[in-house]
This record gives sequence, C-alpha cells and structure tokens, in this order.
Amino acid sequence: MSSTSAPVARFDYDRVAIVTGADSGIGKATAVALAAQGFGVGITYHCDEDGARDTAAQVSAAGRRAAVRRHDLTDPVTAAGVIDELAEELGGLGVLVNNAGTGTAEPLLEIDYDRWRSVLAVDLDGPFLCSQRAARRMIERGAGGRIVNVTSVHEEYPRLGAGPYCAAKGGLRLLSRTFALELARHGITVNTVAPGEIATPMTGQEDRPPKPDSRPGYPLGRPGDAREVAAVIVFLAGPASSYITGATLLVDGGLVMMGPQAAGDIEQDIWSAG
Repeated sequence: MSSTSAPVARFDYDRVAIVTGADSGIGKATAVALAAQGFGVGITYHCDEDGARDTAAQVSAAGRRAAVRRHDLTDPVTAAGVIDELAEELGGLGVLVNNAGTGTAEPLLEIDYDRWRSVLAVDLDGPFLCSQRAARRMIERGAGGRIVNVTSVHEEYPRLGAGPYCAAKGGLRLLSRTFALELARHGITVNTVAPGEIATPMTGQEDRPPKPDSRPGYPLGRPGDAREVAAVIVFLAGPASSYITGATLLVDGGLVMMGPQAAGDIEQDIWSAG
C-alpha cells in the first residue's frame, strides 16, 4: 500500500524580518509575533522613537535580536537604504513586511499635488523600493523569502476623502502580484494583507482589545485587534504558506461584504453634502 504525506514545512530563508512602521499598531504586533516565532526583527519608525524602542524591548525579551532605524518614506529613495542597513546589522533578511502607511481626509477636488504625492510616496513608492532592496538580497542569498505588504480593504473598495490612499493601496495590490510573478522562480512569495478597521492609533483608537458590539454595522460587531492582523502576516511569513503567492488575505471581520447591505440601509445623506 502506498502512502503520501504533506510536504515538511521548513525555513530555508534567513530567520530575520524587517517590519516598517513597527512603533505601534499592526507593525508593533507583527514584530512581537515574529520574534515569538524565532525571528530577529528590524524595526522602523517615522516619528515615535519611544514606541519603536518599546517594540525592540519586547523583541529582545523574546530572546531575539532587534535593531531600530528611523525611516522617512516621504523620501523613499533614501529610506530604502534602511533595508540594507538593518539586514547588515542583523546578519541577513528572509522576510520584509511593508506596513508603514499614511492617509488623508480630503476630497480629491481639494487636495493639492504635494499632499497627493506625499501619500503615494509613503504608501506605494516606499514599498516598491524597499521590496526591491529586500528581494535583491534574498536572490543573492539563494534561499527564498517572503514579502508581505499591508494594504487595506481600500485596495479594492473606495472611501470618500481617501483618494490618494485608495489609489496607493490599489496600486500596491497589483505591484505585489507583479512582484509575485517575477520573484516566484527565486522561491520568494509576495502577498498582501488587507485589514478593515483595526483598533490602532492610525484609526484614532488605542492598542487594546476593541470593545465587543461597538460596531453594529459590522458582521462581527467590532473593529479588529492588531494582533489578529499580525497573526495572518506571521502565517504568510512562515513556511506553512509556501504555496501562497500573489494573494490578498482580508482581515476585516466581514466588513467588505456589507457594501450592498449598507447601500440600502444608510440613513445619512453623505452624497449631497457640501
């Protein structure tokens, strides 16, 4: 009688990850979760150095090496060099998580070009250049790797006042898929994780478990927790996801399913305002 068994999950690539924007929210939760899985972690931040140092302390407490760099993605060409700096300090690079991001709350007819370009620099140009740097190192090492880009449900679904953010996240989805095609022969997978509303400082909330039943319009009734997103990122960063590439994993509590429902139930006339 013949028998078959599942492929053995294994790490060939370096147990070193870089997480951009890891000073709070999803980035912090991801860095800490990766450390728990045995990764040394490079941590970047824009403004909150104390937050980044706290993340590093949590990584170190897990018995893993941590390195911290400031990372200003409004100048993405210069910022991409941080990937090489962190990889050199930590002794390799097997996983890149492009998490850092920014957004706007202005109608497209009112936003100026400099603001538009600033958002695209952070949310699209930065991940492109950082992924280039990381992929070149992974290819040279010859052991494969993982790139995970944090997008948003707005990689597909628009939002009023968030034009450049939506454009960048939609672009990042297709950029990721193109990278996935081009890097597959090198054993490098590239995927996106698309969160819905997550209880983090970026959404005006705090890094704590969200209150149940606080979002009656959501199927699961609450925002997400950063650690719930981190768990999906860590899965895509690990060996068990070896046959997934070019995919988007939604982490949104069912939010995107509510479009047709909300269209019939919405009570506030937001379309004719102004």
